[in-house]
Amino acid sequence: MSDLRFGTKMTKPPVRGRLRIYLGAAPGVGKTYKALEEARRRAGRGADVVLGLVETHGREHTTALLDGLPAVPRKTLGYKGCEFTEMDLDAILARRPAVVVVDELAHTNVPGSRNEKRWQDIDELLDAGITVLSTLDIQHLESLNDVIAGITGVVQRETVPDAVVRAAEQVELVDMTAEALRRRLEHGNVYPAEKIDASLRNYFRTGNLTALRELALLWVAGEVDDQLDRYRAEHHITRTWEIRERIVVALTGGPEGDTIIRRAARIAGRTAGADLLAVHVTRSDGLVDAGPDHLARQRRLVEDLGGSYHQVLGNDIPTAILDFARGVNATQLVLGASRRGPIASRLSAGVGATISVRSDAIDVHLVPHEATRTSRRSRRTPPALSMRRRLIGLAAALAGLPGVLAAALAVGLPLAATIVLLFGAVITVALIGGLYPAGLAAVGGFALLDYFLIPPKHSLAVGDRGNLLALVIFLVVAVAVSATVEMAARRTAEAARAHAESDTLSTLAGNVLRGDAALPALLERVRESFGMDTVTLLERATDSVDDPDLRRDPDQWHIVATTGAEPCTAPAHGDVEVPADDRRTLVLRGRRLEAADQRVAAAFAVQAAVALKQQRLTEQAAAVAPLTETDRMRTALLAAVGHDLRTPLAAAMAAVTSMQDTSVEFSPGDRAQLLDAAGESLTRLNRLVTNLLDMSRLQAGVIGVHLEDFALDEILPRVLDDLDATGLVDATVEPRLPLIRADSVLLERVLVNVVANALRYSPAHLPPHIEAAGTGSGTVRIRIIDHGPGIDPADHERVFQPFQRLGDRHNGNGVGLGLALARGLAEAMGVTVVPEDTPGGGLTMTVLLDVAA
Repeated sequence: MSDLRFGTKMTKPPVRGRLRIYLGAAPGVGKTYKALEEARRRAGRGADVVLGLVETHGREHTTALLDGLPAVPRKTLGYKGCEFTEMDLDAILARRPAVVVVDELAHTNVPGSRNEKRWQDIDELLDAGITVLSTLDIQHLESLNDVIAGITGVVQRETVPDAVVRAAEQVELVDMTAEALRRRLEHGNVYPAEKIDASLRNYFRTGNLTALRELALLWVAGEVDDQLDRYRAEHHITRTWEIRERIVVALTGGPEGDTIIRRAARIAGRTAGADLLAVHVTRSDGLVDAGPDHLARQRRLVEDLGGSYHQVLGNDIPTAILDFARGVNATQLVLGASRRGPIASRLSAGVGATISVRSDAIDVHLVPHEATRTSRRSRRTPPALSMRRRLIGLAAALAGLPGVLAAALAVGLPLAATIVLLFGAVITVALIGGLYPAGLAAVGGFALLDYFLIPPKHSLAVGDRGNLLALVIFLVVAVAVSATVEMAARRTAEAARAHAESDTLSTLAGNVLRGDAALPALLERVRESFGMDTVTLLERATDSVDDPDLRRDPDQWHIVATTGAEPCTAPAHGDVEVPADDRRTLVLRGRRLEAADQRVAAAFAVQAAVALKQQRLTEQAAAVAPLTETDRMRTALLAAVGHDLRTPLAAAMAAVTSMQDTSVEFSPGDRAQLLDAAGESLTRLNRLVTNLLDMSRLQAGVIGVHLEDFALDEILPRVLDDLDATGLVDATVEPRLPLIRADSVLLERVLVNVVANALRYSPAHLPPHIEAAGTGSGTVRIRIIDHGPGIDPADHERVFQPFQRLGDRHNGNGVGLGLALARGLAEAMGVTVVPEDTPGGGLTMTVLLDVAA
């Protein structure tokens, strides 16, 4: 039946709108300008375009583009007694334009809005079928938040999930060089004049802008790569597109890998922007693998040369390498020349030859090297069974088979039953002694059957072809079963060894992850694992190690760490030597190690070298830390003297010089203004010098403390007078507040610095507020509340360090000593200063004082 009803009109849900984001490296590169240009272009073509929310920040050229474009009025929201404006989402949805411009994708809406974030508002517009043009700075991407903070020193609180940006139909990069952006800033095209100097010295430094620009370019380039990969996957394109050079170097884990990597790096270096990728194919059975020491060193070499290391599983090595190369859209493959002998090369094609035939459009380079031409698998395989078991099996074959045959003849068993009985004896010998005793038993059983049971008897001749066939089948099956038993025993031994190696290496990896990399503990682990008497890590004293005699000379080596009995003083003094790196070697004494055990020992040696480097880096860092701190303080102090002290001095000198100029007649009002300017500058200079002197006294531990009982009402007026902030700061003091015990002079300095910090960061329409009240537990609490940008909770303690000015606003005022000095003076007299977030945004400083006895 039809779903249509008479008089009912069926409507389809709207097609989701399209999102276009203009991405920039920093404010001022022209993102909003580009978005408005696109809006005007679409409006000129007849599209219904409206302005949902545009922040021009007073920029003249951006503001000019608003003319002629209809705008949806903003709505007003109240929060904590203040009014804010936000985008009117409901009005835009009711208006249902074709295109809407919504600036600042990462913006956080005022509490009380329908959505917490503006990108959530935009998502509703897109669901309604409305196309959105928006803007975003690279520092607001969630995945780059910690990277940006490390570069600029500013933690961005407003972030956008990367998935939101990646879901946009178009992301257009608005690019500008760091020099051009700084020129725009100097010309007043980004921020007002009073903010230009601070911005140029802080966030808009050339290094910051260059790093942000590179991050933006790399992020967009990565997005383009992802789009290309998706396109190739959707259209099932497997052939290589030579968009840019990608060189893949295949590593076997042998010593020749270093040569191959360097050759591949030289090939990549000839082309700008080429990528270098190294891949190692691991057997999926896990029983045969490369030496971990070689792979660890080669991985570091690849990363040092700017490449990336990858590891894949696969039994068919050529197929695995080619699949990886095609998956990364490689243009060139670099392989080591074959290490197989001439006979093996004629019997089957090697990895290099196979890849060359099947590589299609990928160029293949075969690099000759100095490593041995024999395969790693050509080494003599150790026996799966012990010699004792083989001797027992041999004895069982020599004594058991004649006994079994004699018993069968005595009982009078038929030929078939006797063959089965002897076959069981051969299998028993195989289980005990392996292939060789079982092979001997199979041949002996064949001869015994032929001699005693097959006509003509007592002769090795066979008269009946059927009997001959039975004997041959007996021999073939017995030998095959023996070989199978031998192979199973060998695989069991290899699996047990692999399990033991994995347990040892997993323990080593766990120690690394837990940070248990102390050299003595690591060497003791090596000694216990291999049952050695002594394990010593030696470091060469000179670069001359080619002469074998030097490896026996203790004067050419010095002991880094050792465990066990008497240490080895030279590599030749031990039973096993495992190189750790170019200058260090691990020497073991006690017994010789098998080749498989040396692989595990090599992993320990590499970790020992890493542990030594970490230990020395830690010691160097500890030694340099005081010098670094001293240098940082000196640099910060010079910066403070260079600007924050020079500025008030220059202003005061200018005012005094102007009044001294007899060629100019000043009116009484002008003269009063000059005197006020000079006085204000000298007051600021006096405050800065006082803070610097107090901080130096604090650090020297010579500040004096005089505790006394007094009323808080005596201090607060002096604090506001000192800051000339009477009328600018609201103060509420609980009536009948008890007396407090502190140093009145130092407490005044504490409150002056804390209130000055609140004034500096408070917006003009939301002045700071001071609350003083008793806590009922023998203390009085003073809270200085501001509604400024606030501080990330992770930085609450960092803000009390000297010369720290967090945030990207007003950084031109003060040397960053205020809060550090306040905390230091407070601790000197036993007073606590605690920061916390102000509800709705901002910072609240709580000062806890003891009540007088």
